[in-house]
Amino acid sequence: MLTDPIADMLTRIRNAHLALHKEVNVPRSKMKEALAAILKQEGYVEDVAVDGDVITITLKYLKGRPVITGLKRVSTPGRRVYVNSRQIPRVQNGLGICILSTSSGVMDGATAQEKKVGGELLCEIW
Repeated sequence: MLTDPIADMLTRIRNAHLALHKEVNVPRSKMKEALAAILKQEGYVEDVAVDGDVITITLKYLKGRPVITGLKRVSTPGRRVYVNSRQIPRVQNGLGICILSTSSGVMDGATAQEKKVGGELLCEIW
């Protein structure tokens, strides 16, 4: 039984990148689907395909090196981290993104600042 499915998803992506896999399969949920869609929208992965109970993420590489160099889970089941729109952090001095779960849905930090909404800081990706 998984206690933190988002951390499991990030770990699967990290491990697949380290092993230079082309694709990684993740069990489907609405939250993971939204996270994968943001990763695709921001250009960190090639493609995201949902098929039944599985999300297939096609990983992206540039000159044989992974585009995603780091993933960090910020808010965990034991320690929730909430931020308002003025407290949204800049990841790697603007080179990465943070993903928030807000009342308006799951979105990246720049969009949340633009819409002036805060929420739970899920993860940082660079």
